[in-house]
Amino acid sequence: MDAGGPGAGGAELEQGLGGAELLRHAVGSLLSNYGWYILLACVVIYVIVQKISQSLAARQGGRAGAVDAADIEPDLVVRRQEALAAARLRMQEELNAQAERYKEKQRQLEEEKRRQKIAMWESMQEGKSYKGNLKLSQQEVDSGASTSAAVPKSKPNKKPLRGGGYNPLSGEGGGTCSWRPGRRGPSAGG
Repeated sequence: MDAGGPGAGGAELEQGLGGAELLRHAVGSLLSNYGWYILLACVVIYVIVQKISQSLAARQGGRAGAVDAADIEPDLVVRRQEALAAARLRMQEELNAQAERYKEKQRQLEEEKRRQKIAMWESMQEGKSYKGNLKLSQQEVDSGASTSAAVPKSKPNKKPLRGGGYNPLSGEGGGTCSWRPGRRGPSAGG
């Protein structure tokens, strides 16, 4: 056993060195093949962790700062809230006034439409044309003009500027001449 003991211990020692050598060789090979990628991934992970920690610290600091300010000066917070409520009240009053003006204008328009309809109905009952301009008929009634019908003006016969079949946008009827835009791109000169 004595002779086998030191020999067996030496074999274990050699295997341990072989394992360490194998590990060193594997790590060296990995770093030589993928070293830059590993370094870049470590830098990116470090930057992301820093950004996340800063944003979390800012959120927690912002919440704590707001709570501390409210605890330190409650009078300031109360004044701000009262000013905000007063501003809202002023804006609501302005909105209500605008709505009231709009309603009044709408009432006036409805009343005017109602008057026009009544005037149109009365003119139809009298036998006058209801398609005519109501303002002109109201002026005639106001001025006390005679009830005789006015002679309508005849429109002069206008001939069209072009023939009925001509349309410059259609591309038809232009004869053999037709314009087309040139090619895009650089000129083919040398």
